[in-house]
Amino acid sequence: MGTVQSLVSVFLAAILTENYVLSKFLGICPFLGVSKKVNTALGMSCAVTFVMVLATAVTWPIYTGILVPNNLAYLQTIVFILVIAGLVQLVEIALKKYMPPLYNSLGIYLPLITTNCAVLGVTMLVLEKAAADVTYGYGHALVNAFGAGIGFLVAMVMFAGVRQRLETCDIPKSLKGLPITLVAASLTSLSFLGFSGLVEGLMG
Repeated sequence: MGTVQSLVSVFLAAILTENYVLSKFLGICPFLGVSKKVNTALGMSCAVTFVMVLATAVTWPIYTGILVPNNLAYLQTIVFILVIAGLVQLVEIALKKYMPPLYNSLGIYLPLITTNCAVLGVTMLVLEKAAADVTYGYGHALVNAFGAGIGFLVAMVMFAGVRQRLETCDIPKSLKGLPITLVAASLTSLSFLGFSGLVEGLMG
């Protein structure tokens, strides 16, 4: 039961209190660039979630089974980026073949998942958590990656809804465009502060 509770706490933390976009401020480029429409934000989020989970599933055993035993841990950043790049290529090929409209709407932001620091951050930060907590294992890492992807999705869809509402508002000329977008992003981030006690209570 304790293991299930810890997995649930990891999952909820990744979505709410440790949201990689709204709390750790990683992956801001697609957050601002692909959040004008809910459908596009949803498609991008699903692609990022898929890459996050697969990247974690591949990089964890590579790091613990190959890099660490051979004293090559210092190569983790390069290796992880290569793995993520390969996975993004697979996603891009799949979307181009089976979902052309979504592929075209995502445009340049799809290959930019390769350099999305949120994806790289998920794969690297779980290793830090494992080093600090011996009970943090492969299962926790996968749950964290999935939760991070869902958190990315929640942030993207919420912000897309906010931006669509802004289009119908009477915004002062000096705030139109990027300024009001950044203000809305900051307010969206602040809204997640209300969840700070949820995960702590669950873990306690």
